[in-house]
Amino acid sequence: MAESVDENKLIAERRKKLSALRENGIAFPNQFRPQHKAAELHAQYDELESEALAEAGTFSIAGRLMAKRIMGKASFAQVQDVSGRIQLYVVSGRMQLYVQRDALPEGFYNSQFKHWDVGDIIGAAGTLFKTRTGELTLQVNDIQLLTKSLRPLPEKFHGLADQEQRYRMRYVDLITNEDSRNTFKTRAKIISVIRRFFEDRDFLEVETPMMH
Repeated sequence: MAESVDENKLIAERRKKLSALRENGIAFPNQFRPQHKAAELHAQYDELESEALAEAGTFSIAGRLMAKRIMGKASFAQVQDVSGRIQLYVVSGRMQLYVQRDALPEGFYNSQFKHWDVGDIIGAAGTLFKTRTGELTLQVNDIQLLTKSLRPLPEKFHGLADQEQRYRMRYVDLITNEDSRNTFKTRAKIISVIRRFFEDRDFLEVETPMMH
């Protein structure tokens, strides 16, 4: 019961944030067009040193905010797109984003970015660099909230632990469980190959009702 009350409180808080965004006309912007995916950036640039990354150009990605660490005038965030995650560095955002306050429009870091929630869909653009631990990170010079998430995600380390709940809430399971995502990606590819095999041989696909 307590968990339900807490979740309802979180949802109410997020709805208030959405109302504030609507008042500013920025609840669901659609002008952001990502040009890259997290997995592609990792595959192409993970082995490069920071000096080479500085010459690599500007990159843009979009995905779900999965973690955010605010450290005064700067923040790190983890963003997950259809291919994987990357880290963002944001100065005042599982690719990592690095966000600096001074790199964003005046007041944006404190008035908007700090109030975004895990689960929100964001878009970010910037240059790549390596952290001290060697993690590939996007240093952000442009970041936008694309869609406000109204429901909190399950606790990040456990996701949906109950098997029946995972079946009922498959959409949440696919967000939080990488193994489930990979299973469904493989399943979709297998079905596509089988369908293409029969289509190339002029078979007709017919759906028939089944008794269960």
